[in-house]
Amino acid sequence: MGLCYGKNISVVEDEGDRRQTPSDAVNIPSVKNTPIHSTSNSTWPSPYPHGTSPLPAGVPPSPARSTPRRFFRRPFPPPSPAKHIKASLAKRQGPAKPKEGPIPEDGSEAERPLDKSFGYGKNFAAKYELGKEVGRGHFGHTCLARARKGEIKGQSVAVKIISKAKMTTAISIEDVRREVKILKALSGHKNLIKFYDACEDANNVYIIMELCEGGELLDRILSRGGRYTEEDAKAIIVQTLSVVAFCHLQGVVHRDLKPENFLFTTRDEDAPMKLIDFGLSDFIRPDERLNDIVGSAYYVAPEVLHRSYSMEADIWSVGVITYILLCGSRPFWARTESGIFRAVLRADPNFDDSPWPAVSPEAKDFVKRLLNKDYRKRMTAAQALSHPWLRDKHCPVPLDILIYRLVKSYLRATPFKRATLKMDQLSYKKIDFEEFCAAAISTYQLEALEGWEQIASTAFEHFEQEGNRVISVEELAREMNLGPTSHSIIHDWIRDSDGKLSFLGYTKFLHGVTIRSSNTRHQ
Repeated sequence: MGLCYGKNISVVEDEGDRRQTPSDAVNIPSVKNTPIHSTSNSTWPSPYPHGTSPLPAGVPPSPARSTPRRFFRRPFPPPSPAKHIKASLAKRQGPAKPKEGPIPEDGSEAERPLDKSFGYGKNFAAKYELGKEVGRGHFGHTCLARARKGEIKGQSVAVKIISKAKMTTAISIEDVRREVKILKALSGHKNLIKFYDACEDANNVYIIMELCEGGELLDRILSRGGRYTEEDAKAIIVQTLSVVAFCHLQGVVHRDLKPENFLFTTRDEDAPMKLIDFGLSDFIRPDERLNDIVGSAYYVAPEVLHRSYSMEADIWSVGVITYILLCGSRPFWARTESGIFRAVLRADPNFDDSPWPAVSPEAKDFVKRLLNKDYRKRMTAAQALSHPWLRDKHCPVPLDILIYRLVKSYLRATPFKRATLKMDQLSYKKIDFEEFCAAAISTYQLEALEGWEQIASTAFEHFEQEGNRVISVEELAREMNLGPTSHSIIHDWIRDSDGKLSFLGYTKFLHGVTIRSSNTRHQ
């Protein structure tokens, strides 16, 4: 996973039933917005020499956060030791390059200092009165504060304090800039943490956000003994998918969705949740793929480990959270970090043991369609909100970014490809509802359904009547952007009897959309 660390896991022995703490899996160290409450009066010794702490005046050392007893059905031993931070940074930065510039006359090697000026306001102390520290992460900590002036004067807030001393690379500086930029860009959703302000001084960057005092989702799961009823789980997952769909529509992938990163606004049972901690998030274009491995081991998607992923990786994490809510166990578990990764890549979640036989078929289908190892077959957040297990006619479904990608591919595909999805000719200047529905088809998602064979067979019957035509192996290869070496493979997709696509060729061809630039679109 690179750049990882693990927490100590306490073991509870009770009448032969060995249960352990499902601590924070394995994380890329980012400044974590810990729930805003203190569970211990003991103090945490400062890591800095006396008188040299970079904390603002009046900020006490971090309190030790006692971990509640966490009961799950299966033992969760600690992960393997994490890789060193330098190794991970080296992977992200690539091979070392020779430094450019003039050679110093004194023979010493001059290094350009890192620019740690962010352009944020310098008047933090005048605008906010800091309180006690309530959480500590790898690069900083979170404190309570009260606004002295401005629109939120007198209001309690949470301040994420990131130490500039720990920004030792240009990447770490850019990570902070990106987090603030994302928080500014994502505003207006009821399940998203509110961003108020960003300040800086010589020692720290301060990110001022909404204060959530209800604790983490993880703590509530543990307080219930590890399991939610289906109805209670639905309330959690609807909020989760709603905010994830919002982020994806704005072009942001979170990359670290887990119960620890959802806070409740208050301690009321029905308090709304807020998604926090965008330290690992990134902006992404609809057709872009990311390749850096970040996140938490138990929630990481298979394609992340393969270093080629997009927004679908967040949906996998939601699937893991749903699985935990419904049964109290992680779907993928091992004693080491590498073992967890192997399980994610190769193992299938267990839906046979208790309590799964008592879980509704709709709930199991929902989880399976999120935890599909083929990211192309996973539901999107918007689609998941429309699933029979969650669908509520009174709750609007957000726009789906996948529709944009599918329609774009359809409009830029060859006429023959469009004919496999719809029988009529594409209108150049407008698209009717029937055509839009054809454009919005994801054949990969259809293939994940139990009735896929019947769906494909019915579609092929229409294609035979309206769109199937004689096609050569060479022409079919050009349609799919394939080279001459593929001719032997696609030869079997064409019927010898009439030279048209067979049913096998039809289903194979559906997966291979040929993208053409808009100025070469055929009529």
